[in-house]
Amino acid sequence: MQPRLISSSFLALTGTVVLWASAFPAIRVGVDGLGVQALSFLRIVIAAVALLLVAPFAKVRIPRSGDLPMIGLCGATGITAYQLLLNWGEVEVAAGTASLLIAIVPAFSVLLGSLVLKERLSRDIVLGSVVALAGAAVVSVAKGTGGFTVSALIVLAAAVVQGVYHVATKPLLRRYTGLEVATYAMVAGAVLALPLAPAAWHATPLAPVDALVSVLYLGLLPSALGFVIWAYAVARLPLAASTAALYLVAPVALLVSFLWLDEVPHLIELAGGAVSVAGVIMINRRAHGRPAAHRPATAHGENTRRRPHRTVKPVPGPGPVPVPGPGPIKE
Repeated sequence: MQPRLISSSFLALTGTVVLWASAFPAIRVGVDGLGVQALSFLRIVIAAVALLLVAPFAKVRIPRSGDLPMIGLCGATGITAYQLLLNWGEVEVAAGTASLLIAIVPAFSVLLGSLVLKERLSRDIVLGSVVALAGAAVVSVAKGTGGFTVSALIVLAAAVVQGVYHVATKPLLRRYTGLEVATYAMVAGAVLALPLAPAAWHATPLAPVDALVSVLYLGLLPSALGFVIWAYAVARLPLAASTAALYLVAPVALLVSFLWLDEVPHLIELAGGAVSVAGVIMINRRAHGRPAAHRPATAHGENTRRRPHRTVKPVPGPGPVPVPGPGPIKE
């Protein structure tokens, strides 16, 4: 591999992490000025339009009619529901705290995969999932008074629907590239988000400039550009390197939230987040140890087995859209 190619791949991977991490504080700004419904609709539509403009250059194919129901499920869960729940949760949950909760998406993905796709659950995966969920519980009650806060539960619900998205993408990724699946899901999510259009119509003219800039940033950069450069990076780097980079999204989100919003996380939140990330690492370490022929999709849904008839271009769900989001959309 040429040095220039390695450099550009890692640059793309770094850019993806920064973009997805910055989505969490950007959501806080957008929610304050636009509200949950308007922010969700505008971000999804902006991202869908941007990806459709890129589609001809990326040779994105038209999906088969038989795959439309599964694409609709992906759009409903990983795009529309995820955006609404994450934005709703961030009305009260700090941006950095939300990123720590969303980081447990892979735990939900593997648990749902075992139920729906009958994937085998090893002892390491079960233990890692328990550890990740325990860390999320610590983060959730960090500011509560002996129980889960409602907003934290809403963010955790966003992580659950993102996990559903990852499971739903697996059958599609046997026939399409990751970028194609992300484009289909984003367009489907935009269609399903149309009932939110009136809220966006009324809120946009009254929104402050920083909120409008925020939603434009979220749609074009973390969502649309994030998908494209993630596809570029993961198609050219080892799975272990790309997955490991996703662990940096939450720490970078904490840093960006501190610099942008002056948010200072509690020590107990940081401890819980560290426990969650440790659990996710345990899950993915087990996955990386499997033979290539049985290796599951990455945390954002792309199977990395070689397909001789086309170049693999894996891409995440969200994250946040994210992602995501972020990764961990998402975001």
